[in-house]
Amino acid sequence: MPTYRGSCHCGAVTFSLVSEITELTTCDCSLCRRKHALMAKVHESALTVESGEDLLSAYEWNVSGVSPAPCCC
Repeated sequence: MPTYRGSCHCGAVTFSLVSEITELTTCDCSLCRRKHALMAKVHESALTVESGEDLLSAYEWNVSGVSPAPCCC
């Protein structure tokens, strides 16, 4: 099974996943469009956070006082 590596937009959080990717999705927000970001649906057991796990938090879109960029930077 292939291993993929990725990061958040700023690179502070890195991750790897071991999974077949059968479908990719794009996000239409301005940040993801600029970064040409792609998303894949995988089971959480396939994901390993390599660095920056302490920087992760829950993110809710369109909540008052929340930055529109879900990145830790």
